[in-house]
Amino acid sequence: QVQLVESGGGLVQAGGSLRLSCAASGRTFSIYAMGWFRQAPGKEREFVTKISWSGGNTYYADSVKGRFTISTDNAKATGYLQMNNLKPEDTAVYYCAAGRPSGLGRFPYEYDYWGQGTQVTVSS
Repeated sequence: QVQLVESGGGLVQAGGSLRLSCAASGRTFSIYAMGWFRQAPGKEREFVTKISWSGGNTYYADSVKGRFTISTDNAKATGYLQMNNLKPEDTAVYYCAAGRPSGLGRFPYEYDYWGQGTQVTVSS
């Protein structure tokens, strides 16, 4: 089993930045990739970005490309999501996920482990 704990959410004005962290523990050797998803009220969970656990092969949703950056620190077993130039439409609960995606890692079903989520609110 792998446990994931997110942190770093909060309230920020449009144009501001936040960095989310996702600390992994347990059988971290079983992690092949980490992804970030978000879910706004009344909407489905949406893919944001994904990275291979070794740090390469990143993939971003078009809506965040150029503004968000995903990274990992294997020594700390932690993933990060740096979010810049935030917009009100980025407001959502953000979840990190880990596992061995069979495809590009764009879909929730591709991941075995999930964090509890952290709220990000962007005011206009």
